[in-house]
Amino acid sequence: MAENPAYPVGLRLTGRRVVVLGGGQVAQRRLPALIAAGADVTLVSPEATPSVEAMADAGEITWERRSYAEGDLANAWYALIATTDPEANSRASAEAETNRVWCVRSDDADQATAWTPATGHSEGVTVAVLTTNARGRDPRHTAAIRDAVVAGLRDGTLVAPHHRTRTAGVALVGGGPGDPDLITVRGRRLLAEADVVIADRLGPRDLLAELPPHVEVIDAAKIPYGRYMAQEAINNALIEHAKQGKSVVRLKGGDPYVYGRGMEEVQALAEAGIPCTVVPGISSSISVPGAAGIPVTHRGVAHEFTVVSGHVAPDDERSLVDWPSLAKLTGTLVVLMGVDKIGKIAETLIAHGKPADTPVALIQEGTTAAQRRVDATLATVGETARAEDVKPPAVIVIGAVVAVGPRTAE
Repeated sequence: MAENPAYPVGLRLTGRRVVVLGGGQVAQRRLPALIAAGADVTLVSPEATPSVEAMADAGEITWERRSYAEGDLANAWYALIATTDPEANSRASAEAETNRVWCVRSDDADQATAWTPATGHSEGVTVAVLTTNARGRDPRHTAAIRDAVVAGLRDGTLVAPHHRTRTAGVALVGGGPGDPDLITVRGRRLLAEADVVIADRLGPRDLLAELPPHVEVIDAAKIPYGRYMAQEAINNALIEHAKQGKSVVRLKGGDPYVYGRGMEEVQALAEAGIPCTVVPGISSSISVPGAAGIPVTHRGVAHEFTVVSGHVAPDDERSLVDWPSLAKLTGTLVVLMGVDKIGKIAETLIAHGKPADTPVALIQEGTTAAQRRVDATLATVGETARAEDVKPPAVIVIGAVVAVGPRTAE
């Protein structure tokens, strides 16, 4: 006769006693969710992993450093049995049965009165996947289904059309350095829910092809040293479309607040009474060097890194950068928007004490299929950038870290 399927239910454990037997890897995986649920957790185990011990030290759980003893499940609502002693597990399971405590066993699911589903979360929704019978239980298959559902919810591809919530307002979404896979999960979901997308040239352009036909895409491309859409026009477009009750995404390259004029847009929206959400993005200042095989810090080489804008030359009265002080630092210097000024920047750094043989790397179109890396020194970087025809967008890394690791294949 076929086994009856498990009955799915959500346990409300806030303030209720939960007992976990065993402090190993199973407990390490399950405890965070129990803590997040507000359970009053008691761990019974003579030993624990460092992560579990840290939870006890932080007061998130109560740890009784001993083996299981009869009566440990008294007054418990739920028990997780995960010791390495099968005999102790069996005795604890029997106690749970006698006391009508829902019990999960990591070593023998058939002897348990409850199974732990593969769970995932997305914007207030919890996805829990259980297989229907003992014969069909396959944790990898269950987890794969969970992952597919959660991924669909997060990127907006798995939302019932009549339940999709398009909230009027603006989201400033940091799209990352260029590779469409490097946008955050939240950013991708908001993009999928948008009515209007105002996109930068440096944003992950490949994602625009995934948008439904009804989505209006506005090009706010600020092409370096060429034509551009004035910031005021961008602000007005954001306000206009939001006031029409539309969900607007301002898709920006990198992070909205790292040379992205994000705060200017937030201020304009606030003055207009438009709600705004800011979604951080992966900054090119860290990700692009990493993609080219360069760590911005490295033990024994660089204990700090500094990110500066190079869009104005060091001798320009508009410059706010203290270049003489930067020349004295021993860490890594990352220059954004400085391709056409790198010769003057290098000269200034050398003039204030930076060694002329300091390694320099210029990484053009980082994280994209067109990525390329050009190496030089402070003494040669100006001429090298011209000879190699390095074009923006490019991230420039100055410091010993440039020579630390093997070159990443391009």
